Amino acid sequence: MITSEITPQIDPDILEANSSIHPDVTIVVVPRERFQFAQESLESLYEHTSMPFRLVYVDNNSPAKLRQYLAAQSIEKGFQLIRSQHFLSPNQARNLGLAQVQSKYVVFVDNDVIFSPGWLEALVACTEETGATVVGSLVCQYRPLHTIVHCAGGEYMPPDEYAKFIQGEPALPPETGGKWRIQEKTHFQNRKIAEVREHLKRQPTGFVEFHTMLVRREIFDQIGPLDEGFSCTKEYLDFCMLVVRAGGSVYLEPTSVVTFLTHPPAPALHWSDLPYFMVRWSDAWERDSLLHFQQKWDLVDSKYFLKRFKKLGRRRREEMIHPLVERFSFLGTTSRKWLEKRLVALEKQLNRWVSATLGGTASPSQSG
Repeated sequence: MITSEITPQIDPDILEANSSIHPDVTIVVVPRERFQFAQESLESLYEHTSMPFRLVYVDNNSPAKLRQYLAAQSIEKGFQLIRSQHFLSPNQARNLGLAQVQSKYVVFVDNDVIFSPGWLEALVACTEETGATVVGSLVCQYRPLHTIVHCAGGEYMPPDEYAKFIQGEPALPPETGGKWRIQEKTHFQNRKIAEVREHLKRQPTGFVEFHTMLVRREIFDQIGPLDEGFSCTKEYLDFCMLVVRAGGSVYLEPTSVVTFLTHPPAPALHWSDLPYFMVRWSDAWERDSLLHFQQKWDLVDSKYFLKRFKKLGRRRREEMIHPLVERFSFLGTTSRKWLEKRLVALEKQLNRWVSATLGGTASPSQSG
């Protein structure tokens, strides 16, 4: 069984002062894929968030140095720190934090996000002015910060099929082997904000991603907690699909701007991040998530899934294998390809062992 503990003992008066100023917002921070940007992200959160909030931080078995830093910061800043002694999937970590939320809104944040001033106020303004159930920020990628679009909302079905999906009506004939077809499209990805600014408006959208996502907490009374069958990928699609099926709405708020720092090609991994990174992007977790997504929603076995099954392990190759092969640039192209092929085969064997040893699937429980 995976257990977690709330540490350290925080003065109740500090927590009360922090939560009573503005009880409407609780931010839940969870690890995305590594820990190396966690300190920079937390400092950015406090620097660029002027609206009062309560913070619940899920420390997902982080390295010792970061663990000590978070413990000290939780006392200094007065936030609630939950520590898991084992690696959790992102949705497991979010649910652990969600269980502590009593406020009107919960804002899920990944630990590799850098914020711009007013990001939280913009999310809250959107939900209060539109009644949106879910609101996502304009998410950017890379440095310089807040420049290149990663996700400005997106769609996952053609309009006619989406309309049927919302009503629970099959959009495809029985012989296709499923009721709906996923065709995921992320708006303006890899474009400069300056080039598409006129198109970036507050608007309903099919999905937003969990990098920074505001949710009305009451929706969980209808749909239950986040689905922990999604260990690795497509959890944002699943959640947004559940929300609209329950009668809710999803909005993009482009005046809330953040940047996440680990979009490939990302900065080099720290050695201490390798264990979680390998579990987080393991073949087993990714395969299981895709199969769960397909089966849960009765989705056809389309090119969308075939392409993703074929690319299992891509993130590990990008961050672990390719940088290693590049060190042998003095070799010819044929030799480098031979080397990469052998390294990929060895890494896959190692990944099976790592995911079996460190990537347990038991749901977390909490003590403390």
